[in-house]
Amino acid sequence: MRIRLESAKRIGNRIGLNEEKGFAVAIFLALIIVIAVIAGFFTYSTLTAKPVGYNTIYLLDPNKKAVDYAEVLVANQNSTFSVYVDVENHMRDTLSYQVKVKIAQTLTTFPVDVQPSQTIDMSSIRNDGKPIEKTVTITQNVLGQYSVVFELWQQGKDGSFTFTQDYCVLKIQVIK
Repeated sequence: MRIRLESAKRIGNRIGLNEEKGFAVAIFLALIIVIAVIAGFFTYSTLTAKPVGYNTIYLLDPNKKAVDYAEVLVANQNSTFSVYVDVENHMRDTLSYQVKVKIAQTLTTFPVDVQPSQTIDMSSIRNDGKPIEKTVTITQNVLGQYSVVFELWQQGKDGSFTFTQDYCVLKIQVIK
């Protein structure tokens, strides 16, 4: 070990480094290596980062509040209710969405494996976080207990829609 240290000192003396200069050069090289590693990490994380932002969907009752939703419907008499569906875009780009309304008796997975009773287009929502609102009217005359699911789907650059994992569920009961 001592021989290696001596040979390193001799090499340093030959290129004109004394102990003070050698210490300063070592610190300088260590700083360059640390800066290169940090810059590489940030470059890698920027290139592989997922899109920043989020989408959201929410429902409001006829009074534009989140308190008084329809729960019980009377078949063939009072079997219709309306809600306001609001969608917000907090992503980087202006995007288009669809809200698929599905009525199911049991929920096992999302998206719900049922044909939509309605599909509402929410086109070109700007990324300013301001909601786009549409009124949706639901009619159910068959007796039973149901979940009305409002699923949010986002349009990709290729024109296809993918489920955003955002949804709202209203529980209703249809009686006679």
